[in-house]
Amino acid sequence: MIVGIIIGAIVLILLISAIGCYNKLVKQKVTVEEAFSTMDVYLKKRFDLIPNLVETVKGYAKHESETLIAVIERRGSNYDSMTDAEKIESGAAISRMIPNIMALAESYPDLKANQNFMNLSNQLEAVEEDIANSRKYYNGAVKRYNMSVQTVPSNIIAGMFHFEKKPMFEVDNAAERQNVQVKF
Repeated sequence: MIVGIIIGAIVLILLISAIGCYNKLVKQKVTVEEAFSTMDVYLKKRFDLIPNLVETVKGYAKHESETLIAVIERRGSNYDSMTDAEKIESGAAISRMIPNIMALAESYPDLKANQNFMNLSNQLEAVEEDIANSRKYYNGAVKRYNMSVQTVPSNIIAGMFHFEKKPMFEVDNAAERQNVQVKF
């Protein structure tokens, strides 16, 4: 009788622990998804802002088409039809190209004084800051989630219910590690 109660109590404790681990993993997964969605909003905002900036620069820099064509081609696909990985890659590629647009703009003093360009540049600077902050939030959420997926005892529950490790949003080259500088 006492052995049955002890076994029942142990099973109950294990069941409560398993439910707690599962719920923790679900909450952390939802937080990671929310963090990605936040970052996605800013990446989309920048994605939509780039053509306006490119068109403004294009009017002044007709013969500097190589940089502008590369940006337009990178941005050319439909953002809403991209996978999450494609959105991250597209955002990283555009981040690498933005300094080229700004450097190109430096060659045209009239362009730097253009109100439309100045407005777009200010918007871009704000969006870049928002993207940086959302990347930090996303990576923090992924770190907590991945730690839970890989540590005992929650890794057992994660394996049983197919909670997979999520990728961090990493900067892949030295140029992207630098701040985008918008100068007037």
